[in-house]
Amino acid sequence: MGHRSLMNVHPKTPGTGSTISTQTHRLCCFPRGAGAFAAVLVVLVSLQLPRTAAANTIDWPQWRGEARDGVWRETGLAESFASDSLKPLWSVPVAGGYSGPTVAGGLVFVTDYLSEAEPGPKERILCFGAEKGDLIWSHSYAVDYSPIRYQAGPRAAVLIHEGLAYSLGAIGHLFCLEAESGRVVWERDLFTGYAIEMPIWGIAGSPVIEDDLLIVMVGGKEADLVAFDRTTGEERWRALADGATYAAPRVIDQGGKRVVVAWTAQRIVGLEAATGKLLWEHPSPYEQWPIAISDPVLEGDYLVCSDVHQGTRVLRLTHDPVGIELVWHIRGTGVRKTGELHALISTPQVMDGHIYGADHRGILRCLELATGKQVWENDTVTPEANWATVHLIREGESDRFWLFNERGELIIARLSPAGYEEAARTAVIAPTRGQLNQRGGVVWTHPAFAGRRLFVRNDEQLVCVDLAR
Repeated sequence: MGHRSLMNVHPKTPGTGSTISTQTHRLCCFPRGAGAFAAVLVVLVSLQLPRTAAANTIDWPQWRGEARDGVWRETGLAESFASDSLKPLWSVPVAGGYSGPTVAGGLVFVTDYLSEAEPGPKERILCFGAEKGDLIWSHSYAVDYSPIRYQAGPRAAVLIHEGLAYSLGAIGHLFCLEAESGRVVWERDLFTGYAIEMPIWGIAGSPVIEDDLLIVMVGGKEADLVAFDRTTGEERWRALADGATYAAPRVIDQGGKRVVVAWTAQRIVGLEAATGKLLWEHPSPYEQWPIAISDPVLEGDYLVCSDVHQGTRVLRLTHDPVGIELVWHIRGTGVRKTGELHALISTPQVMDGHIYGADHRGILRCLELATGKQVWENDTVTPEANWATVHLIREGESDRFWLFNERGELIIARLSPAGYEEAARTAVIAPTRGQLNQRGGVVWTHPAFAGRRLFVRNDEQLVCVDLAR
C-alpha cells in the first residue's frame, strides 16, 4: 500500500494576501479492479490497527478536557512512575506554540508557528495519529505577529466536535476543518473582520460549543464575544464592547437557562447562550492592562475567579432571578506567607469546600471556599519564580491530582485540607526557550490526557507517554 500527498488550494485569507494550503496524508487507493478484495482488506486493516490508544477510554477533545473542567475521568491509571524520567511512546517535531494538544477519535491536534518560513511566517494546524504519532494532515496559513508580544506561536487549543476541528490563531484566524481530512469547511479573519483591539499577548481563549453555536472571545469593537453558526461560520450574535482577556468562555446551567460565563477586560458576565443577551455582570475593570488568563471555575453555585493583579473573587450564582452576588474578594501581594491567591496561567480547582491553586510565583495554596482563608501553602511543586506555572488536573471525583509544572515534570499527589501529599514525580519533556527565554526555558502548555496517555508539547516536539497502570 502506497502513500500519497494531496494539495488542496483555498481562497486567499482576508487581510493576509496569502494562499492557504492543506496537505493531507492518506493511504493510497487500490487500483481499479481490486474491488471487493480491496474493500475487505481495508476493513481487516481498520479492525487490526485501531486509532485509539486504548479501548473504551475518554478523549480530551477541547481545552481542559472532556467537560472543560480539568478533570480526567479515566480508570486503570498508574500509581507511581518506573523512573525519574519517562521514555515517550513516540515523539514528533513541532515548532513553537503555547497551545496545548487535544485528542479525539484517535487523532491528536496541535497548532504551531513557523517564524522562519518562506515566503513569510506561518501558523500551522497539525493532526497526528494518537497511536504512533504519524502525521495525518497539516494546514498552514500566513500570519503577521507584529501586533503581539511573546511571538512564540498560537495560544488556543483546537476544539473537536462532531467530526469538525475548530482552530483559533494568535491574531484571530478562525478555522473550521474536517477533523479526519483537514479540509477547510469555513474560515474567518477576526482581526480585520471585527476590528480587534489586540490584547498585548494575542488571542488566547479557546472557543466553546453550545448547541449549534461556536462562541469566541473576539475582543472586537462592539463585538467582545461573537457566536458563529458552527457549521457555516455565519455570525449569529455579538455582545459587549469591553475588550478581551485571555480566559476561555464556558457555558453553564443557571435558573433554567444556558448561560455563557466570560471574563472580559471590564467585568465578569453571564450572557444568554442562544442570543448573547446580558443577564448579569460583576465589575472587574483592569488596572495596568487586561491580565485574566485562568478560567472562571464553577463549583455548585460558586464561581471562582483569580488573576495576578486583583487576587481572587468568589461569586454566588442566583437562580430566581438569574444573577450574581459577591461572596468575598481578597487581594494582596500574592507572595509567600501572605495567604492570598493571585493566579496567572494556572486555573484553580475546587473540591470539597476548598480552592486549590498555584499563584503567579508557583506557590500552591489551599483556601477555604466559603471565606478565602488560607489553609496551607506549598513551594515544592515547581521552583518559585515570576509567572511560574502548574497545571492541576483532578483524577475523577478523587483527591488524587496529576500536576504538570513548567519544568516539564508530571507529579502524582493528593490534595486535601490536611496538606499536599506527593506520591511520585517524573520528567516528561524538557523546557524550551521559545515560550519564555528565562530560567532555561519553560513548558507553559496544558497537557492532554486521553487513552490512559499524556500528550504534551514544548517548542520543539510533541510527545506521548503511557500512564496506564
